[in-house]
Amino acid sequence: MHPKSHFGFREIAHTADWELEVWAPDLGTLLVQAARGMYHLAEAKLSSHPRLNRKIEFSFQEPETLLIDFLTELIFLTESEGLAFDQYELQFKGNQLIALVSGAKLESISKEIKAATYHNLIIRESERGLIANIVFDV
Repeated sequence: MHPKSHFGFREIAHTADWELEVWAPDLGTLLVQAARGMYHLAEAKLSSHPRLNRKIEFSFQEPETLLIDFLTELIFLTESEGLAFDQYELQFKGNQLIALVSGAKLESISKEIKAATYHNLIIRESERGLIANIVFDV
């Protein structure tokens, strides 16, 4: 984890797939950093116009399930509609998440991410918030 930032992401060396370490002070920021890190790994470049918005809603019991469901939905929108997102507004209501995401059509994407996996996924607490390592199937 970078000592000066309260949130962020970094790529971790992984034998066959890609692994991303994500940290943040809370679950909402962790989801956003995971999404940003995923698009960074894929080298996604967005068109400048038009901006497109999507509303995504989830019910969840475990934060790990929410993290994978959120990333899976973003991957689906990238594959099915050619969209990527760079702005996120998350609202939690109990065990529900309402996410308003904003982005654009892809101008280019260098690497394909097939799935976010549960492989060794644990969201753990640290003195600075939450940390998770996410493995992506490529």
